Amino acid sequence: MKALVKTALGHGHLHVQDVEEPVVSSYQVKIKVAYAGICGSDIHTYEGHYKVAAPVTLGHEFSGEIVETGEGVTHFKAGDRVTSETTFYICGECRYCQSGDYNLCNRRKGLGSQINGGFAKYLIAHEESLHHLPRELDDRSAAMTEPLACTYHAIQKTGIREGDLVVVLGPGPIGLLAAQVAKSQDATVLIAGLTNDQVRLDKAQEVGIDYVINLQKENLKDKVNALTDGYGTDVLLECSGSIHAANQGLDLLRKKGHYAQIGIFSEAQVPFDMEKVIQKEIQVVGSRSQKSADWGPSIQLMKEGKVNAKSLVTHEYSINQWDTAYQAIKNGEAIKVLLTPMDDESV
Repeated sequence: MKALVKTALGHGHLHVQDVEEPVVSSYQVKIKVAYAGICGSDIHTYEGHYKVAAPVTLGHEFSGEIVETGEGVTHFKAGDRVTSETTFYICGECRYCQSGDYNLCNRRKGLGSQINGGFAKYLIAHEESLHHLPRELDDRSAAMTEPLACTYHAIQKTGIREGDLVVVLGPGPIGLLAAQVAKSQDATVLIAGLTNDQVRLDKAQEVGIDYVINLQKENLKDKVNALTDGYGTDVLLECSGSIHAANQGLDLLRKKGHYAQIGIFSEAQVPFDMEKVIQKEIQVVGSRSQKSADWGPSIQLMKEGKVNAKSLVTHEYSINQWDTAYQAIKNGEAIKVLLTPMDDESV
């Protein structure tokens, strides 16, 4: 079968190759991929900023249908529509696995990074990582369950309360999902971006975000102060991975406010204004990936229409059109890009 494989570390080295069709083992299922989303980490991987177990098939955001089950699988059958958590292997013994925080297991191996993922016709997943897809949820939306679960995971750490002002920096797919999750918790939400983010800022208005700010046309701090009587925002969600945005976020927060870093930085060293953290008693939290408890609520948010994931999908390509998809993302034309598998006879 055809698969989009990261063949070596460093910039580039992403090629469509003929690979062996995967074989299902006990307690596993074989999934025929419907759609697989391009994640920011896939971009970082392509650009050489994120290490994976090359050679490996990328793609960890996906939806599909089970075509085969292994021995011991009891809760799923062929024909079931599913998505899967990205975790493929954990040690099961460390304190993080024991507490359900397996996303922090040092031995964790993930689909699309250490184990072959969804940029292919088929992939293998463990039964314990699967989630049934409700009839109300289409395959395109379902392919975005993983990034939604990541944002849900992060937001649970911030203690958002009804009426809080939540500022989201970075209107990419993660930022737009995070803003919608915050809205679902009865917060007032402001999202900010740059002029080259205009397509994404327009989308934020379309999905009902309260305030949408172009940082190059409007003073964000003045707006936040006007909305909070000068106190500052209650919660700051940094979704861009920008050093400037991170420090801007600290400045926007009120005393005893909550800061969550969701975006991944490209730089190895990140200057961070710890003086503001100290003097304002800001609570800073990082958020890594997601865990099992985040998936059910994320699917429910989409099912109930509180998060419109499908509306963020602007482009669809086959896996052999990676270069075109990459350029659409980098030039700001695309919001969310989904890839589809290739037929075996395609070139």
